Amino acid sequence: MIYLAFGLVAGLLIVGVPLMKRRARQRAAVSKLSIQTPRGVVEERSVRIGGIDQWVGIRGEDQENPVMLVLHGGPGCSYTIFTPHMRGWEKHFTIVQWDQRGSGRSFGRNGKRESGDLSFEQLSRDAEEVAEYARKRMGKERVFLLASSLGSTFGMRLARRRPDLLYAYIGTDQNVGMQRRREESHREVVERLCALGLVKGVQAMERIGADPASWTVADYEAVARWTMRSDRAGYERTMELLKNAVWHAPDWSLRDVRMFVKGMRYSLERLLPDIVTFDAWDEGVRFEIPFCLFQGANDVLTTPVLARAFFEDVIAPEKRFGLIADAGHFAAFQQPEEFLRQLLIGVRPLANDARPAAMA
Repeated sequence: MIYLAFGLVAGLLIVGVPLMKRRARQRAAVSKLSIQTPRGVVEERSVRIGGIDQWVGIRGEDQENPVMLVLHGGPGCSYTIFTPHMRGWEKHFTIVQWDQRGSGRSFGRNGKRESGDLSFEQLSRDAEEVAEYARKRMGKERVFLLASSLGSTFGMRLARRRPDLLYAYIGTDQNVGMQRRREESHREVVERLCALGLVKGVQAMERIGADPASWTVADYEAVARWTMRSDRAGYERTMELLKNAVWHAPDWSLRDVRMFVKGMRYSLERLLPDIVTFDAWDEGVRFEIPFCLFQGANDVLTTPVLARAFFEDVIAPEKRFGLIADAGHFAAFQQPEEFLRQLLIGVRPLANDARPAAMA
């Protein structure tokens, strides 16, 4: 999603969106995010993960609630911008967010020089350390893992490697790779672009071709851009979601916004070889913990067709698949209340120390 973030943030800075209005929106968001419950928790700190300092935030209204670690997508797209969208979740879960190496405030602290190795395997090892930190900090035996988009690639590695750490794997915007159905997916995007009269998009897609193995960073961004634009309504909705989330992120300075964009660029450049060769089936379909997928019904980037195909092949003690209606990519944040409803029905009861929960 680097092209989306870069384009919208650059546009906001160029046109000079009034900073006073931005600060007022940020103050209002901070007020709504306030947690004053007796057993609540609000923390932000740098934690030594994988040999470098990385940003970890913890929020929730009741420390007795089960913990849910969020693995953000991107590459390099910190989900702290979506903290306001997760506010309702914090009544039922303690939410742990982590800016991965090369992302957000972790990138702002370390820069390129100190970010170290960046690969799916390194991110998976880092995620394992964060999960260990979260369960020890909150005094839990296990945590839930919510992995979104690119985070779902290495998140599944963690789920297979350390089932003892997790109640369940929860995927959303589930990424199963670019190796399957590639020709068909490419053709569908071109057909939608043709129907919309987007000639430049058709030409770009035909020039780049369907084989991701030959793509450059610019090619990857172009394919993502034109894929999103092939769904006009979904594209406009996603742009609006990201624009407001990035520009009005509570407590974010303009430097934080710049580091957000720079981190995404840095992460994409280094992760592209892993991205274009990743295949979820080759990595494994057997999980020792419950496996849940909640996918946006209208997602054109990580399509529900491919997510469902992988889900059907998964072998797990318990499985659950749900479509989030009227949502595309970033389904959890386009429809946060419906996403929470799905979590409360099919996920939260899996925590053996969880109490019955109901929507407020």
